[in-house]
Amino acid sequence: MILQLKELFDREGARQAFQCEIDLSGLRHGGGYPLQKPVQISGTVENRTGIVTLGYLAMFTLNTLCDRCLTPVERDFSMRFEHILVRELAGKDEEEFIVCADDTLDLAPLVTEDILLELPTRILCREDCKGLCPKCGTNLNESTCDCNQDAEVDSRLSVLLTLLDQDDEN
Repeated sequence: MILQLKELFDREGARQAFQCEIDLSGLRHGGGYPLQKPVQISGTVENRTGIVTLGYLAMFTLNTLCDRCLTPVERDFSMRFEHILVRELAGKDEEEFIVCADDTLDLAPLVTEDILLELPTRILCREDCKGLCPKCGTNLNESTCDCNQDAEVDSRLSVLLTLLDQDDEN
């Protein structure tokens, strides 16, 4: 969706509400396509005393895999964002403002960037997820395995065990 902002930049007190859906199903993130349904956007752009602000709410469902056990996870998110819009920059603080040189703003790239920056770095199927056995791959949430986790040490790291033994002696 492209917002036309000329009237908002030119007239103090102007306000424009908007609602739209943005399809981000082609967005690849974390090895998959987590936004399979359109992102629901609702917000306003308003000129308060010469400062044009954009505020919007993005609601979407994230479809991904648990970072510990690889179980499919579907989680709903609701994120609020706010930006200051300008026609041009007087200084070099580009990160604080969104430049709308031709009095228009394409919401899709802005929404995509906002969502990607706010997504959690780790998604778990549940808080106490036990993950997968590193030896046999068994999902430890569903069953246990007979692997002895302490028995085998990578030979390249065996020297580090001597450091631990030295600390125990002191």
